[in-house]
Amino acid sequence: MKTIRVRLGTRSYDILIASGLLKELGRLLSNYGNFTKILIVTDKDVEKLYGPIVAETLAPYKPKVIALESASGGEGQKNLATVESLYHHLLGHGMDRRGLIVALGGGVVGDVAGYAAATFMRGVPYVQVPTTLVAQVDSSIGGKTAVNLPEGKNLVGCFYQPRAVFIDPDTLRTLPAGEVTEGMAEVIKYGVIRDPSLFRFLEEHLTGVLRLEPWHTERVITSCCKIKAWVVSKDEREETGLRSILNYGHTFGHALEALGGYKGYRHGQAVAMGMLLATRIAIKMGLAGDDLLGRQRDLLLRVGAPVDCKAEEVKQAFELLYRDKKVVGGRLRFVLPLRIGKVVLKEVSSELLTQEVL
Repeated sequence: MKTIRVRLGTRSYDILIASGLLKELGRLLSNYGNFTKILIVTDKDVEKLYGPIVAETLAPYKPKVIALESASGGEGQKNLATVESLYHHLLGHGMDRRGLIVALGGGVVGDVAGYAAATFMRGVPYVQVPTTLVAQVDSSIGGKTAVNLPEGKNLVGCFYQPRAVFIDPDTLRTLPAGEVTEGMAEVIKYGVIRDPSLFRFLEEHLTGVLRLEPWHTERVITSCCKIKAWVVSKDEREETGLRSILNYGHTFGHALEALGGYKGYRHGQAVAMGMLLATRIAIKMGLAGDDLLGRQRDLLLRVGAPVDCKAEEVKQAFELLYRDKKVVGGRLRFVLPLRIGKVVLKEVSSELLTQEVL
């Protein structure tokens, strides 16, 4: 079992990575608190696959399971109404501050359950048990919890760290191919922002990675988690600007998601196009060369991610960009790549952005 520490003083926690970990969850949880009650938040697809396993290992706690609609419903459930419904389930289960919420599923489940944990009774403990590639390499780590508004993604939320993150790579084997593709966009992001060796590994071993061969899968997940843990430990709340590098591809990507009411492009698809847009901006600003665009585009195509969207979609998404949380004082900031493994945060003028996207 690999253990990665997110170092945040009294809020520090472990990321545990091991095949078969789900069956050991009950035993492992005893190392992170003396919990009286457990509420498992999941979705209907994950409940069918892994609900019985998790419920059995947590049986001494007599857990209650709440299943949201399946992941295909996705971002549409990431709203305040869903969180309110969880509050009522928590009350009905007799949850108090010695209880525990277990977020079992993908990024939507993690965000909703995490935000409910952060705000119910001013905060109850929770753990992340991510079952998708996006969640395992990214969203389950770092304590960002949020829900969407019709006007944009993740506009209501807070920072609230989990007690631990439990990652079982075996859960990826039941994912639809599209879910793996979506997660690979985030994996590629990590290579671009911090780790040239990871990017080269993907270029050279992509077949094994996409087949979810154990050694390849563990290498990828571990590399991404180490980067995320390091960034969060240095800049938990985006106060120094370091954590903003994790938003590479997300500024434009979030706008594309919101444009379709979270029913069009999936998160990873939107991020893939956002990364390439950011790279084109970097080239236009003289910060990067054309080869940087080519390597990313080639790798994204190989994983099956979209690399282009319709001109009208781009134009409409441009109008939504200024609602993004990364806009400060009406000025838009982008994470722009300089080379594989190095990015910077730069303000981008509306004139330059218009030239690029229209």
